[in-house]
Amino acid sequence: MAAMTDSNDGPSTQMGTVKWFDPVKGFGFIVADEGEVDILLHVNVLRNFGQSSIADGSRVALVAQKTDRGVQATEVISITPPEGIHPSLPDLVGLDESRLKDAPLEASRVKWFDKGKGFGFANVFGRSDDVFVHIDVLRQSGLSDLQPGEAIAMRVIDGKRGLMAVEIKAWEQVVTTDGDFS
Repeated sequence: MAAMTDSNDGPSTQMGTVKWFDPVKGFGFIVADEGEVDILLHVNVLRNFGQSSIADGSRVALVAQKTDRGVQATEVISITPPEGIHPSLPDLVGLDESRLKDAPLEASRVKWFDKGKGFGFANVFGRSDDVFVHIDVLRQSGLSDLQPGEAIAMRVIDGKRGLMAVEIKAWEQVVTTDGDFS
Protein backbone atom coordinates (compact mmCIF):
# COMPACT_ATOMS: atom_id res chain seq x y z
CA MET A 1 0.00 0.00 0.00
CA ALA A 2 1.24 3.47 -0.83
CA ALA A 3 2.20 5.91 1.88
CA MET A 4 -0.31 8.40 3.19
CA THR A 5 -0.22 11.83 1.58
CA ASP A 6 -1.24 13.70 4.72
CA SER A 7 -0.65 12.75 8.34
CA ASN A 8 -4.23 13.90 9.18
CA ASP A 9 -5.68 11.27 6.86
CA GLY A 10 -5.45 8.22 9.11
CA PRO A 11 -7.61 5.11 8.85
CA SER A 12 -11.34 5.66 9.21
CA THR A 13 -14.35 3.38 9.49
CA GLN A 14 -16.72 3.83 6.55
CA MET A 15 -20.03 2.46 5.28
CA GLY A 16 -20.74 2.13 1.60
CA THR A 17 -22.30 0.23 -1.27
CA VAL A 18 -20.42 -1.93 -3.77
CA LYS A 19 -20.43 -0.11 -7.11
CA TRP A 20 -18.78 -3.04 -8.88
CA PHE A 21 -16.29 -5.77 -8.12
CA ASP A 22 -14.49 -7.96 -10.66
CA PRO A 23 -12.76 -11.00 -9.12
CA VAL A 24 -10.85 -11.61 -12.38
CA LYS A 25 -9.33 -8.11 -12.28
CA GLY A 26 -8.87 -8.45 -8.53
CA PHE A 27 -10.54 -5.22 -7.45
CA GLY A 28 -13.64 -3.07 -7.44
CA PHE A 29 -15.04 0.10 -5.96
CA ILE A 30 -17.31 1.05 -3.09
CA VAL A 31 -19.36 4.24 -3.04
CA ALA A 32 -18.95 5.67 0.45
CA ASP A 33 -22.04 6.93 2.26
CA GLU A 34 -20.03 9.97 3.28
CA GLY A 35 -17.32 11.39 1.10
CA GLU A 36 -16.73 12.40 -2.44
CA VAL A 37 -14.50 9.61 -3.73
CA ASP A 38 -14.94 5.92 -4.39
CA ILE A 39 -13.04 3.48 -2.20
CA LEU A 40 -10.84 0.89 -3.91
CA LEU A 41 -11.46 -2.65 -2.65
CA HIS A 42 -8.64 -5.04 -3.54
CA VAL A 43 -9.32 -8.79 -3.62
CA ASN A 44 -6.63 -9.43 -0.98
CA VAL A 45 -8.50 -7.23 1.51
CA LEU A 46 -11.71 -9.11 0.67
CA ARG A 47 -9.92 -12.47 1.06
CA ASN A 48 -8.71 -11.42 4.51
CA PHE A 49 -12.41 -11.15 5.36
CA GLY A 50 -12.92 -14.68 3.99
CA GLN A 51 -14.52 -14.02 0.60
CA SER A 52 -13.13 -13.99 -2.92
CA SER A 53 -16.02 -12.03 -4.44
CA ILE A 54 -18.79 -9.65 -3.45
CA ALA A 55 -22.10 -8.86 -5.15
CA ASP A 56 -22.75 -5.44 -6.64
CA GLY A 57 -25.10 -3.51 -4.37
CA SER A 58 -23.88 -5.17 -1.17
CA ARG A 59 -23.49 -2.91 1.86
CA VAL A 60 -20.00 -2.91 3.39
CA ALA A 61 -18.55 -1.65 6.64
CA LEU A 62 -14.81 -1.18 6.23
CA VAL A 63 -11.68 0.61 7.32
CA ALA A 64 -10.32 2.94 4.63
CA GLN A 65 -7.03 4.76 4.30
CA LYS A 66 -6.19 7.75 2.12
CA THR A 67 -3.05 7.09 0.06
CA ASP A 68 -1.26 8.88 -2.76
CA ARG A 69 -3.27 6.61 -5.10
CA GLY A 70 -6.63 7.54 -3.59
CA VAL A 71 -8.78 6.02 -0.85
CA GLN A 72 -8.33 2.28 -0.36
CA ALA A 73 -10.02 -0.27 1.89
CA THR A 74 -7.60 -1.84 4.33
CA GLU A 75 -10.07 -4.07 6.20
CA VAL A 76 -13.61 -5.33 5.63
CA ILE A 77 -15.60 -5.38 8.86
CA SER A 78 -18.95 -6.69 7.62
CA ILE A 79 -20.93 -7.33 4.45
CA THR A 80 -24.69 -7.25 4.05
CA PRO A 81 -26.04 -8.80 0.83
CA PRO A 82 -28.02 -6.51 -1.48
CA GLU A 83 -31.72 -6.18 -0.73
CA GLY A 84 -34.43 -6.92 -3.23
CA ILE A 85 -32.71 -9.79 -5.03
CA HIS A 86 -34.99 -12.80 -5.05
CA PRO A 87 -34.18 -15.98 -6.90
CA SER A 88 -36.31 -16.36 -9.99
CA LEU A 89 -35.83 -20.11 -10.17
CA PRO A 90 -39.19 -21.87 -10.41
CA ASP A 91 -37.91 -24.35 -7.80
CA LEU A 92 -37.67 -21.57 -5.20
CA VAL A 93 -40.64 -19.39 -6.07
CA GLY A 94 -43.39 -19.81 -3.49
CA LEU A 95 -41.37 -21.95 -1.07
CA ASP A 96 -41.92 -21.32 2.62
CA GLU A 97 -39.14 -18.98 3.85
CA SER A 98 -38.88 -20.88 7.14
CA ARG A 99 -38.14 -24.11 5.22
CA LEU A 100 -35.23 -22.37 3.53
CA LYS A 101 -33.84 -20.81 6.71
CA ASP A 102 -34.32 -24.02 8.75
CA ALA A 103 -32.02 -26.00 6.46
CA PRO A 104 -28.68 -26.37 8.24
CA LEU A 105 -25.50 -24.78 6.92
CA GLU A 106 -23.32 -27.57 5.56
CA ALA A 107 -19.59 -27.56 4.87
CA SER A 108 -19.14 -27.73 1.09
CA ARG A 109 -16.66 -27.28 -1.73
CA VAL A 110 -17.28 -25.71 -5.14
CA LYS A 111 -16.99 -28.22 -7.96
CA TRP A 112 -17.30 -25.59 -10.71
CA PHE A 113 -19.17 -22.35 -11.30
CA ASP A 114 -19.57 -20.49 -14.60
CA LYS A 115 -20.66 -16.90 -14.03
CA GLY A 116 -21.47 -16.51 -17.75
CA LYS A 117 -23.86 -19.47 -17.65
CA GLY A 118 -25.21 -18.36 -14.29
CA PHE A 119 -24.83 -21.65 -12.46
CA GLY A 120 -22.51 -24.36 -11.21
CA PHE A 121 -22.28 -27.23 -8.77
CA ALA A 122 -20.84 -27.89 -5.32
CA ASN A 123 -20.55 -30.92 -3.07
CA VAL A 124 -21.33 -31.18 0.63
CA PHE A 125 -18.37 -32.75 2.46
CA GLY A 126 -18.92 -36.47 2.96
CA ARG A 127 -21.50 -36.77 0.16
CA SER A 128 -21.03 -37.46 -3.53
CA ASP A 129 -24.27 -35.82 -4.75
CA ASP A 130 -23.92 -32.61 -6.75
CA VAL A 131 -25.74 -29.56 -5.42
CA PHE A 132 -27.00 -27.04 -7.99
CA VAL A 133 -25.85 -23.45 -7.36
CA HIS A 134 -27.66 -20.66 -9.23
CA ILE A 135 -26.22 -17.16 -9.65
CA ASP A 136 -29.37 -15.55 -8.18
CA VAL A 137 -28.83 -17.48 -4.93
CA LEU A 138 -25.17 -16.51 -5.01
CA ARG A 139 -26.00 -12.79 -5.40
CA GLN A 140 -28.72 -12.95 -2.76
CA SER A 141 -26.05 -14.37 -0.47
CA GLY A 142 -23.77 -11.38 -1.16
CA LEU A 143 -21.31 -13.15 -3.48
CA SER A 144 -20.69 -12.64 -7.19
CA ASP A 145 -18.56 -15.62 -8.20
CA LEU A 146 -17.12 -18.90 -6.92
CA GLN A 147 -13.85 -20.63 -7.75
CA PRO A 148 -13.35 -24.40 -8.19
CA GLY A 149 -12.20 -25.91 -4.90
CA GLU A 150 -13.37 -22.94 -2.83
CA ALA A 151 -14.67 -23.90 0.62
CA ILE A 152 -18.17 -22.58 1.36
CA ALA A 153 -21.14 -23.34 3.59
CA MET A 154 -24.56 -23.91 2.00
CA ARG A 155 -28.13 -24.41 3.01
CA VAL A 156 -29.37 -27.20 0.74
CA ILE A 157 -32.89 -28.36 -0.04
CA ASP A 158 -34.24 -31.18 -2.17
CA GLY A 159 -35.85 -29.20 -4.99
CA LYS A 160 -38.08 -30.32 -7.84
CA ARG A 161 -35.03 -31.28 -9.91
CA GLY A 162 -32.66 -32.41 -7.18
CA LEU A 163 -30.43 -30.88 -4.54
CA MET A 164 -30.01 -27.12 -4.72
CA ALA A 165 -28.38 -24.40 -2.65
CA VAL A 166 -30.73 -21.80 -1.18
CA GLU A 167 -28.04 -19.83 0.68
CA ILE A 168 -24.27 -19.71 0.38
CA LYS A 169 -21.75 -18.25 2.80
CA ALA A 170 -18.01 -17.87 2.68
CA TRP A 171 -16.37 -20.63 4.74
CA GLU A 172 -14.30 -18.28 6.90
CA GLN A 173 -17.35 -16.17 7.69
CA VAL A 174 -19.31 -19.15 8.99
CA VAL A 175 -16.45 -20.63 10.99
CA THR A 176 -15.54 -17.34 12.68
CA THR A 177 -18.91 -15.63 13.24
CA ASP A 178 -22.08 -17.64 12.67
CA GLY A 179 -22.06 -20.58 15.04
CA ASP A 180 -25.05 -22.30 13.33
CA PHE A 181 -22.72 -24.50 11.33
CA SER A 182 -23.47 -28.23 11.15
